[in-house]
Amino acid sequence: MTTLLRLSDAEISSRASEFPGWHFSDKQLKRTFQFADFVSAFGFMTSVALLAERLQHHPEWCNVFNRVDITLNTHEVDGVSENDIVLAMQINKLVATSSVEPTSPPI
Repeated sequence: MTTLLRLSDAEISSRASEFPGWHFSDKQLKRTFQFADFVSAFGFMTSVALLAERLQHHPEWCNVFNRVDITLNTHEVDGVSENDIVLAMQINKLVATSSVEPTSPPI
């Protein structure tokens, strides 16, 4: 069994280019995705759910109509671990290869 380690703020900042679009604050990685409609947003969430289950690392998220807010952290280490970075990268890859493109939400 792999021991999870909390990444330092400096480690997360130095690796930010690996997971563009995600923001680090309050010991969490966060990103908002906005889609054309509810069905597109829900389809994205379904794809992320299957991915997260394979990785055995699950996001916290909220869906309101066409918007999906995702928060990644590792409760066992009270912060961000390698698992969170891997999931963020995989979610970005999923978006990049999806036929459903998110729009840019307001920040």
